[in-house]
Amino acid sequence: IVMDTTYDGQPENHWTRTEIKAIRAGKTGRVVLANLSIGEAENYRAYWQPEWDADEDGRPDPGAPAFLLEENPDWPGNYRVRYWHPDWQALILNELDQILRRGFDGVYLDIVDAFEGFEYDSDSGDWIENRLNPETGRSYRWDMVAWVRTVAAHARARRPTFRVVPQNGSPLLRFKVYRNAIDGIGIEDLFMEGNRIQPSDHTDPVLEDLDRLRPLGKPVWVIEYATKPVPRQRALDQCQAAGFFLLLTDRELTTLGVAVSPDSP
Repeated sequence: IVMDTTYDGQPENHWTRTEIKAIRAGKTGRVVLANLSIGEAENYRAYWQPEWDADEDGRPDPGAPAFLLEENPDWPGNYRVRYWHPDWQALILNELDQILRRGFDGVYLDIVDAFEGFEYDSDSGDWIENRLNPETGRSYRWDMVAWVRTVAAHARARRPTFRVVPQNGSPLLRFKVYRNAIDGIGIEDLFMEGNRIQPSDHTDPVLEDLDRLRPLGKPVWVIEYATKPVPRQRALDQCQAAGFFLLLTDRELTTLGVAVSPDSP
């Protein structure tokens, strides 16, 4: 089960260790993961400071840290970050320490695909795979691989069984060290985009990346947002054929949705 670190969205209202223990005990074998965004800053988290965007225009103000960039127009309150920046990583590792103290079994890492936005070249209008990050001298992809590995190493140094599950960013699976660092992956919109079938030039490369996890026996969780019976069934059929777990839910996550395992009838 993947949960937010708070029970009502308020930064001060975190789940307690006792509550997490009770949730885990609700079903045999349950593993409780905390959602943690490592690729965007969220202005509803405890770490956020009002002076970072005091006029709320979506752009960092003079009081903002060097890692903060502009607001994501698709998700108000979420701000792009230089995820490789030491200050951002220190801030998130502190969040991770709190997750560990509260007894979660692992983390579900959000916005791992943030590297994709940095691969866009606004001058040419092209997307450049493995584009070089001039601030680090490495590719933006490798910087994200290194960041996820840092998260995993930090947590497992404190609890060796701690699970690390990224969402999206399947091209990172091409790095062996990345595949070895994670415990599975979540993928949104793999077979459907809402109620529309995804084109093969979207689905096929992702499936090719996901195949790299098969020899390791690491699971794939697919999250689809179809609302109509026919596309929902298509998503289910595709996932079962591929051996993937499936969650059918709404994009705003206002409901628990329906979860289906690969061997369900």
